[in-house]
Amino acid sequence: MSINISSALSAYANAGKIGAGAATPAAGGTSFGQMVQDAAKNVMDNLGKSEQASMQAATGKADLAAVTEAVTNAQVSLQTAVAVRDRVIAAYQDIIKMPM
Repeated sequence: MSINISSALSAYANAGKIGAGAATPAAGGTSFGQMVQDAAKNVMDNLGKSEQASMQAATGKADLAAVTEAVTNAQVSLQTAVAVRDRVIAAYQDIIKMPM
């Protein structure tokens, strides 16, 4: 497998621009940064719904099955976010350890 040095340098130069939104996604796709933002928003929404359902259950206004579902969804979302975070950190550490 051969690596084109100029394309690697170009990719490296553009990597810093991803957080600023300067990198453009492939046609019809979303950028990695946007995908991460959407996933984080989804996790926060699930946690908020779980809190609301728990509050309603505490006052006796919610069905126990709905509360259990909301809490389970929030738990799964949070576990997924933590697992992805751990994998990103591990990948970053592997990249840092690579010889230049």
